[in-house]
Amino acid sequence: MRCVVQRVSRAAVTVADKTVGSIGKGLLVLVGVQQGDELEDARYCAEKVAGLRVFEDENDKMNLSVQDVGGSVLAVSQFTLCGDARHGRRPSFSAAESPRRAEMLCEVFVDTLWKTGLRVETGVFQTHMEVSLVNDGPVTILLDSRKAF
Repeated sequence: MRCVVQRVSRAAVTVADKTVGSIGKGLLVLVGVQQGDELEDARYCAEKVAGLRVFEDENDKMNLSVQDVGGSVLAVSQFTLCGDARHGRRPSFSAAESPRRAEMLCEVFVDTLWKTGLRVETGVFQTHMEVSLVNDGPVTILLDSRKAF
């Protein structure tokens, strides 16, 4: 599972001109499920997101998690994170998990975040979404459950 984690002052996701999820201060997480990902991958990434220390403390050091600052998470599925653009100009998405299994693993990811006590909003799986955000910092972190980076 791959995640792009962005610290935001606010973020929202819209489907067909209707806002389906929005947060204030917190993390926008784009979630890509790869073939072969398991429940442990979803849980690993969710726990990593919940505990990631990317918010400043009183000494302006990134030392606080989204939980510590009372923030929220907006999780948005994005299969294109599994794209491979190393060859040619058109990315291959053959490493992306099937929609049915990917949706289940995204739900495990979100459920794991909820169990930490975080407020979690989501997009709508397998729809065209418009995501808006104000990246705070900017701070953007890449996570990979396979620890490829």
